[in-house]
Amino acid sequence: MRVNRILLTVLLVVVALVVQVSVLARLQLPGAVPDLLLLTVLGLAMVYGHTAGALVGFAAGLLADIAPPADHAVGRYALVLCLVGYAAGLTKPDTGQHRSATVPMLVVASAAISSTLLYAGVGALVGDGAARHVGLTDLLISATVYDLLLAPFTVPAVMALARRTERDPLAADASGGAGGEGAFGWLGSGTARGLRTGRGGLGAGRTGRSGKPARIGSQRGSLLGRTVRSRATRIKGVKRL
Repeated sequence: MRVNRILLTVLLVVVALVVQVSVLARLQLPGAVPDLLLLTVLGLAMVYGHTAGALVGFAAGLLADIAPPADHAVGRYALVLCLVGYAAGLTKPDTGQHRSATVPMLVVASAAISSTLLYAGVGALVGDGAARHVGLTDLLISATVYDLLLAPFTVPAVMALARRTERDPLAADASGGAGGEGAFGWLGSGTARGLRTGRGGLGAGRTGRSGKPARIGSQRGSLLGRTVRSRATRIKGVKRL
């Protein structure tokens, strides 16, 4: 991951976690809580790919595990977000951008359901039966509805910011330079024309490709002729003395 990716990812994850803990977790909503951290991981994964999605998901989940007022085992949510981020990154198209909002919304709905099931399943393995008292069905429905309502306001913004870090001006200039004259715009084209003119004048001698005397070749020939004549005059003068 490049430096700009890391900085943007850290900033978005920290902001999402702060809003999640300080605002969304305090809302008295029935059932689950809107998961802004999950939506941030999904937005980054759908732009960066499955490998980066897994890494971002694990780091974001680990921060959520140790951030107060977390009361579950450390690593539980990290595992969930790691798997969800990896799966969401697999939906990244070859063109790098989704053509419609259908696929991202399906990813959000699937991630809300799968993350809730994975979190409850891991909790059952470690002896945490809180999901049984709340009701797993109510958690699935409420988590899916809340995340789908929050997704249009967060996921497109996260994906737009992530796409900006994918643009590399140096790579664009290098790809443009592969064509020759388009490397540096008008400056490159002018330089290339000058080089071609110079090569034509030097390679063709005193005549260019069109049969007319080349300017560079004629000027150089006249300068060489003056130099030779001046040297001959000086030599004759010395002989006369």
